Amino acid sequence: MSAQPLVTVIIASYNHAPYIEESILSVLGQSYPYIELLVVDDGSKDDSVRRIRQLQQQYGFDFRVQANQGLARTLNDCISRARGSLFAPLGSDDVMLPERIATQVAYMQNKPEVGICAGNIEQIDGAGKTLEKRNRERPFRRLNFEDLFVSKKDCPPAPTLLFRREALEQIGGFDPDIMLEDLQVELKITHAGYYIDVLRDVLAKYRVHGANTYKNRRFMIDNVLKTYGLFKEHPAYERACARYINSMFLKCANQDKVLARELLRELPLRYWNGKTLRGLGRLVLG
Repeated sequence: MSAQPLVTVIIASYNHAPYIEESILSVLGQSYPYIELLVVDDGSKDDSVRRIRQLQQQYGFDFRVQANQGLARTLNDCISRARGSLFAPLGSDDVMLPERIATQVAYMQNKPEVGICAGNIEQIDGAGKTLEKRNRERPFRRLNFEDLFVSKKDCPPAPTLLFRREALEQIGGFDPDIMLEDLQVELKITHAGYYIDVLRDVLAKYRVHGANTYKNRRFMIDNVLKTYGLFKEHPAYERACARYINSMFLKCANQDKVLARELLRELPLRYWNGKTLRGLGRLVLG
């Protein structure tokens, strides 16, 4: 028996037929040998299931098809039947680089305080072409709850998250009532006393295309603020909400003026800052 831990990679597939094969093959092509791959199609309406079944017949990984349950419930179901002590959820449109899991497993050895290990990403377009202007080097960083809650440091990129099983179990897994899974679980795990260590290594490719969740700004705002509401007793709660609203107000001021005005009404005057003023300029002059 190997002393190396088993890593369970979970791919919840939903309407990503053009990308799902590359995503699965990137897991099967990992240099780290001790991987359990669980793939679930969560009610896709395209031909994802056909494409996945073809790969399953060739490689023999665990594949299940279900009516749509949402990502959080699907991840929790997979974790309940997984054998790994480490978990790596991977978007069905994203790609792991070959050394990703080996790099993270080696780093997490003898670091029980690290509940999540992450790394940097390379952003690509729908055709897989590198988006040079979006990519930049980022240094190693260790994040605690405060770093995440008030955005002191850059968040860990979602396609690179590797979770310790005990950390996930301690917080009760993913919350199906909050649709932005990553932030919620990161805050809960760091609130429980663990750290998130983000390596400087580029570990995955993040695909930028028309259906990315972050492009639905109203959805993002509603779910981020709902997530922050889990910690409304924290002294920094109002400041954390205001900082996020300010950031989104600036982003929306050019492209969604209705939403920008809604955000401005929610922002107490005492939290106005340079971003608020720049956003007001865009509202008036844009």
